[in-house]
Amino acid sequence: MSNGWAVARKLTGARSIDELRRLAQRRLPRAIFDFFDGGAQDEIVLRDNRDAFRRVRLMPRTLVDVSSVDPSVELLAASASLPMAVAPTGAAGYGWPNGDIAIAKAAVAAGIPYTLSTSATASIEEVARRAPGRLWFQAYILRDGEALAGLIERARAADYEALMITVDLPVGGKRERDFRNHLSFPFHFTPRNVLDFACHPRWSLALLRHGMPVVENLKNLRPAPADAGNKAASSVGRYYDPSFDWSRLQQLRDTWPRKLIVKGVLCSDDARRLSAMGCDAIVVSNHGGRQLDCVPASLNALSAVVQAVAGRTPVLVDGGVRRGSDIFKARALGAQGVLIGRATLYGVAAAGQCGAARAIDILREEFVRTMQLCGVPHANQIGPSALFA
Repeated sequence: MSNGWAVARKLTGARSIDELRRLAQRRLPRAIFDFFDGGAQDEIVLRDNRDAFRRVRLMPRTLVDVSSVDPSVELLAASASLPMAVAPTGAAGYGWPNGDIAIAKAAVAAGIPYTLSTSATASIEEVARRAPGRLWFQAYILRDGEALAGLIERARAADYEALMITVDLPVGGKRERDFRNHLSFPFHFTPRNVLDFACHPRWSLALLRHGMPVVENLKNLRPAPADAGNKAASSVGRYYDPSFDWSRLQQLRDTWPRKLIVKGVLCSDDARRLSAMGCDAIVVSNHGGRQLDCVPASLNALSAVVQAVAGRTPVLVDGGVRRGSDIFKARALGAQGVLIGRATLYGVAAAGQCGAARAIDILREEFVRTMQLCGVPHANQIGPSALFA
């Protein structure tokens, strides 16, 4: 009882996603925190994603009745309580036991879609059983085509409503924090990370009680032999197929019977081609700054993509969303909604499902408040006029 009270008090005191981030940082070993928090190489894009949102200014309208506002929208032809879905985030179980399921439950309870990552520490079937709701499955393109087809079929059989194909990871990015921390997957203990773990007893005791997490959907795969290219890249990229191209994406579009989302698009020409192919949604994304450094911030690429698809295909955006006002800004710039990744990772790492729910609640409260202060009673009314040109 006292422990539950302490957790509730800690979460109530977390007024922002940045405060949840600090709670997660205190609880987690450096190697695990940096895996969630870090980016590629000099982390320029990691910073630019946040700065892009900071540079956008709002233009509030006054004398509007905002005593009651409605933040709900349609995402992929179905209702969502917010213009927001949870992005695919791998290895959440290293932040909190059963972390993927905790985030999924928080998302479903909040009325927003949850995307299960290929590299999650929970299986496709377990998430569907324990967190029934609007579920999307994100597939990385594996070198093992038979294994990939098997994952996609399992997602169909488990009734996931959408398949999300990530196209910006032909090889793993160079994430230097992981190298410095001796972090790799499959996991290997070294003197450096053992000392790191020993300095974080709450996390380590939870690991001892529940066991080392397993990347369930990849546990029977063998990564490709390390070559000159992937020795310098994150170990998580060694399963993936750099030969995947437009023709093979078309094959997936032709065979997958439900909604198909393509994530990892920055180029407007690519977006136009994806729309013509019949993709059901496009996610403007630079993979949270975790793959190729020095590309555009996702928000900066959004308008050109929206213009290119000309209303034919819904557009979502991710990368750098830390405030409810960021959701409002993305919507004003033409996105149907945003994906959040690190926000719920920080929350779950700080306090499990309660922490993930708190992250969503913070963003919801801030989004509703922004709507009220900008004089917008319904999320569907958010448009370019809400921005200061």
